[in-house]
Amino acid sequence: MAKKLVWSYRAQSDRKEIFQYWNKRNKSKTYSRKLNALFNEAAVLIAKYPELGTLTDEGRIRVKVVNDYLMFYEEFEKEKILILTIWDCRRDPDELERSLRK
Repeated sequence: MAKKLVWSYRAQSDRKEIFQYWNKRNKSKTYSRKLNALFNEAAVLIAKYPELGTLTDEGRIRVKVVNDYLMFYEEFEKEKILILTIWDCRRDPDELERSLRK
């Protein structure tokens, strides 16, 4: 049975920024829609199979690769999964580390 999926405010904001970037860059929403579908597919898989992602050094946090993005999440309250953030792999990894500690 799939667990309930909760998107953090930060993850929602990350998605919005990613889509805005691609909409502006491509002058079209086509790629953003495809990317959104990939994020949603990954989220459904995570909800069904929470151990699908690779465990990080942060303990309970796992990561799922979606194209050029990393989707960080963790299980909480037995029946819920929290999507923490979506990170573009092309960004500075040191910035990610600082960002996860906030």
